[in-house]
Amino acid sequence: MALKYVKKTYKSDKWEKERRLIIVRQKISVRRQATGKTLFLFDDQEEYRNYRYSAYFTNIDLAPAEVWRLYRGRGDAENRIKEIKYDFGFDAFNMKDFWATEAALIFVTLAYNLMSIFRLFVLQEKTQKTLSTLRFRVFAIGAYFQKINGNLVLNIALTKKRRRWFEDLWNYPLKIPLIPNA
Repeated sequence: MALKYVKKTYKSDKWEKERRLIIVRQKISVRRQATGKTLFLFDDQEEYRNYRYSAYFTNIDLAPAEVWRLYRGRGDAENRIKEIKYDFGFDAFNMKDFWATEAALIFVTLAYNLMSIFRLFVLQEKTQKTLSTLRFRVFAIGAYFQKINGNLVLNIALTKKRRRWFEDLWNYPLKIPLIPNA
């Protein structure tokens, strides 16, 4: 069987009531793109090694297969929310006026989306870096101006290894498809 679902209930000592737990097991040889984790604790046991597992706590009263279909694409959403909260100060915009708060949150979301486009089209790295990492690698770089032969020159303080990466970043031919005028 390629997919198997198990439904359990669990109550932590800190919770007031039980919650539903849906556990999904996918056979890797049948479902090559199976999401979830392999259980390394049981690596020597054939039965566990050939499967990927995922678990979902929910209060939605649907069949386990429906819960899995609903939640399986959302695995990374929590990481994006954390990044917006910690790196972009999403939780620090509490203005007196509702519309001012809404405007601040829209600007934070816009900044996040612009950084996502920058990461996608310019950096093109396999792993997505957080804003705090990008701030260190790209934006928070020591520099000073110097006048040479009447021209103002910006001297950037980077080691040779980082300098090469930084220069390649600015020399990258950026081709973003634009929407033609209607």
